[in-house]
Amino acid sequence: MTAQARRLVLATRNPGKVREMGDLLSGLPVALTHLGELPDPPELSEPHETFADNAREKALTVARATGELALADDSGLMVDALGGAPGVRSSRFAGEGATDAELVAKLLVEMQGVPELRRAARFVCVLVLAGTEGEIGRWEGQVEGRILTEPRGEAGFGYDPVFYYPPAGMTFAQMTPAQKNEVSHRARALADLRRDLPVILRCL
Repeated sequence: MTAQARRLVLATRNPGKVREMGDLLSGLPVALTHLGELPDPPELSEPHETFADNAREKALTVARATGELALADDSGLMVDALGGAPGVRSSRFAGEGATDAELVAKLLVEMQGVPELRRAARFVCVLVLAGTEGEIGRWEGQVEGRILTEPRGEAGFGYDPVFYYPPAGMTFAQMTPAQKNEVSHRARALADLRRDLPVILRCL
């Protein structure tokens, strides 16, 4: 950590999110850590019905437990044919503790018989930066695509193998990390955060 760097705790244990957020925040005057590296991390909950409220809850919980700046991401997949589900319950769509493969399998079962023209979906990400006194900033990113009938690709995590991104002609799981980081919902939200964070840090 340089003398100028500010410690920033990522409010997640998800290794995929940690990797993506670390890549996308590289070069900023922050020293990143995450819940998996803390000796006594707080337990997080996602009790709300919006990504923004859940992200805020997690960021405030971590900031107040650690006394550090905290950055929380709440993100998920919204499928038009399922009325916006799985939405804020994306990580729990197949039950608590479900694996990525189980999440994908559950989604494909729910989408059986849905024609291609009705398989539109989007990934949504909301980021909230918080300190011990409250929320400091909020950023959102979205990316449009559609749900395939079977997985393609081995990279990524979560629903990436069945989320087809038409401009690239492939799923998120077929992309390299660099390719995904150019277009993903999380990349779009983090790009706005990157723009704003140096100014925020100077003001804190």
